[in-house]
Amino acid sequence: MMKKDRTLLLFLLFAVLIITGVWVVQIVNGYVPYIDRWSNQFVETLHNSIIYQPFRLVTNLGSESFLVPFVVVMTIVLSILLKKWFVAILFPGGILLTHQLNILIKSLVVRERPSISVAANAEGYSFPSGHAMISMVCYGLIAYLLVKKMKSHVLIFITQTMFVTLIFLIGISRYVIHVHYITDIVAGFALGFICLIGLIYVYERMESVLSRS
Repeated sequence: MMKKDRTLLLFLLFAVLIITGVWVVQIVNGYVPYIDRWSNQFVETLHNSIIYQPFRLVTNLGSESFLVPFVVVMTIVLSILLKKWFVAILFPGGILLTHQLNILIKSLVVRERPSISVAANAEGYSFPSGHAMISMVCYGLIAYLLVKKMKSHVLIFITQTMFVTLIFLIGISRYVIHVHYITDIVAGFALGFICLIGLIYVYERMESVLSRS
């Protein structure tokens, strides 16, 4: 990534975090952000629409019942593929830490969901979206680690596009099936991205240290 692109990305992330902070203050004080009041009027019309069921299926890719065995399998696959022992700790450990951070923030903000769905793994507090946050880290790390083994620019672009699309669809599915507010999802993406960048930094530091030993 070029320095100019990196600066722009950091600026956008900083802006989103500032906005997220404003939302947190509003939510803690019992005020519903305008974007949630506006978007909730629309999402209520989607329940019986043609797109509801596909998103209901997509949301499972970010649910605990799917992710736990998936992460176990991918930990083994990535460790063998990359031939780096620390991936077996960094990948599942990073996802677990992100999950714990999500639980901590939810317990501090204490926002009720727009609706509860046990079947959709939507219980407990709402802000930020765990599906958006954890999917960003899980699938983002997989994309990053897979790309490191690729030399074709076309294949790299396709892989990155596929995983970015998947992460977005999992996050937005929580809005479509009405178990999260839009602000929950945006905050989940932003916080998940910060966790992802942190884990990538740790990976690269470990790789650098071990390559010199």
